[in-house]
Amino acid sequence: MQPRTDLHSRLARRLALHQRLFDRALEPRNDLAWLKPLQAWQAQRLERSFDVFLRDPARRPAARFFLTDVYGDHDFSRRDADIARVIPMMQRLLPAALLETVADGVVLAALSHALDLRMAEALQALSPRQRALDVVLYARAYRWVGLPRLRRRQIELIDEVGQGLAEALRLPGVHSLLRLSRLPARAAGLGALQSFLERGCAAFAGLGDVGDFLGDIRRSETMAMQRLFAGDRDPFGGG
Repeated sequence: MQPRTDLHSRLARRLALHQRLFDRALEPRNDLAWLKPLQAWQAQRLERSFDVFLRDPARRPAARFFLTDVYGDHDFSRRDADIARVIPMMQRLLPAALLETVADGVVLAALSHALDLRMAEALQALSPRQRALDVVLYARAYRWVGLPRLRRRQIELIDEVGQGLAEALRLPGVHSLLRLSRLPARAAGLGALQSFLERGCAAFAGLGDVGDFLGDIRRSETMAMQRLFAGDRDPFGGG
C-alpha cells in the first residue's frame, strides 16, 4: 500500500494529465472528425464483447459498471473535476484502497483517451473522407498506431480498477461511509464522484468470484489485442 502523500501526488498528476488530454485548446486532436465516430464504434464493440457477462445475472451489474463508468463511450469530465476539487479531503476521509482505485480509474480514462486521439489521427490519415468505420479500417488504424505496451497497460488497468473495488468492499465500514457521505457530497456539488463510488461498490457487492470475472475480461481483451496486431480477419470473434 502506498503512503497517502504518494497517493495524493499520483492522483494530482494523473488528473492534470487527464485535463490536458481533454482540453481542446491544448490538444487539437479532440476536434478531429473521426474521434466521436471512433469512440461510439468502440463502445458498441465492447458491448458486444461483454454480451456473455451482461446475460449472466450475477455479473451483469459489474459488466454494466465497466461499460458506463470505467471503459465506455462516456464523458467522465464532471466526475474527474469533482475529484480534482476534493483531493485533500479525499486523502483524509477515504480508505487508501478506495483512493488507489479512483487514481487507477483516472489513469485508465486518460490512457484510453490518449489512444483514441492517436486512433482518430490514424483514421484521418488512412481515410480522410470516409466516415463509416468497419472492422477492416479499425484494424488498419490499430496497427498503424501500434503501442502494444500501452495497449497491454490499458487492459491491466481495467483489472486493477476491479480489484481495487473488490478490496475496498472488504474493508469495514465502507458501505456505511458511502451512505453517510451521500447527502454532503451532493450538497457540495460532488454528486458525480459519489455516484461513481456507490455504483462501483454496489456492482461488485454481489459479484461473487471477482478474480474469475476480471480474468475473463482480461483474457478476452488480450486476445482481441493480439488478433488485431496479427491482422486476424475476425479479431473480436470467439474461440
